[in-house]
Amino acid sequence: MRKLKRLVEVDSVKIGANNPIVVQSMTKTKTRDLKKTINQIRRMQRAGCEVVRVALVNRTDAEALTYIKKRVSIPIVADIHFDYRLALKAIDAGADKIRVNPGNIGNNLRLIKVIEKAKAFNVPIRVGVNSGSLPQSILKRYKHPTPEAIMETLESSLKIFKENNFDKIVISAKGANVMDTVAVYRMINKKYDYPLHLGITEAGLSFRGGIKSAVGLGILLNEGIGDTIRISLTSDPVMEVVAAYEILNALRLRQRNPILISCPICGRCEVNLGKIARAVESRLHTYSDFMKVAVMGCVVNGPGEAREADFGIACGKHTGIVFAKGREIKRVREKKLVDALFEVIDENINNR
Repeated sequence: MRKLKRLVEVDSVKIGANNPIVVQSMTKTKTRDLKKTINQIRRMQRAGCEVVRVALVNRTDAEALTYIKKRVSIPIVADIHFDYRLALKAIDAGADKIRVNPGNIGNNLRLIKVIEKAKAFNVPIRVGVNSGSLPQSILKRYKHPTPEAIMETLESSLKIFKENNFDKIVISAKGANVMDTVAVYRMINKKYDYPLHLGITEAGLSFRGGIKSAVGLGILLNEGIGDTIRISLTSDPVMEVVAAYEILNALRLRQRNPILISCPICGRCEVNLGKIARAVESRLHTYSDFMKVAVMGCVVNGPGEAREADFGIACGKHTGIVFAKGREIKRVREKKLVDALFEVIDENINNR
């Protein structure tokens, strides 16, 4: 059962209070490179990204937000490390939310200035603690970025927000170690009612990073923990968005974008199923409707699995059957299977 969290609004996007789990990502561009940044944000939005974060490294990045805000239509989070003045400039430039890392923002007076400005402009703040940037005093005592060390850092920071009457807060406490991250989020979820932003930081390249993220976030989301997620991959940010929806789809928490079901291939297969499945997956990326599409290689599981999907292919010897909603539509040769499948998909979608 998902614990009810307080509501935090990032422009028009609602986080917490049992709203659907929000999918976020982050640009990989220099924010001051306006053309690349805007193009990347638009690509991410088309993939389903609902909130986007941009890195502010210097004053030029902060000033770029004003221009970017006028040309994109999803909320923008300004990601701040080290220089609290960039947070102040980002708020002036129209940022919809600020992300600060208390471990590297400097002394408490600097954080208080950010809090005061955010309060004046009604801008929420994500308090983001990372295992890689804990205060030296805490690291010295714990030796390693343990869940307890991360939790103490977060508690210390949240006291400052409470003392300054600021509660438009989203919390993240991410680490590269999956089970440590799970442990600290469980601790936070018990103690606080702020919405939680989930992620495994520095997860890695698409394959291993996706697996680590799916394991960590899958455990937490299945326990009802988490209100917004970002999959951190060393990859195109569109892949982060796709991966996020794959996790949410698998847990039946959000259903968006197609799901491909395909068999692992065995000696019974009489077609080039890998080639067919890759072609189907590639073309499915252009669809945003939720649907289950099956690509099955033989008569053992093929007809049954394909019939359970919204659309599907069940293959025989150099041929296959195309199904829709459990009904056989046509039989075609192997080389025409993919085109025949998408003809059926398009016809059904257009007739809705």
